[in-house]
Amino acid sequence: MTDSPTQAFSELEQRVARLIELCDQLRDENRVLLQSQESLNAERAALLEKNDTARARIEAMISRLKALEQS
Repeated sequence: MTDSPTQAFSELEQRVARLIELCDQLRDENRVLLQSQESLNAERAALLEKNDTARARIEAMISRLKALEQS
């Protein structure tokens, strides 16, 4: 049995509405993921800075210990 034009149009309308819902959902998910990525990038930058600071302090301590050893 073939669909009437009204029924076919109604089905098409429902499919378009579902596509719009999916696009909205994906847009929201994308926004959340972008915010999460931004947050993780900031956290990574802070950790790298802490790591560099710790490395510099350790290298300074080693240098002081070597200087004490030699004197």
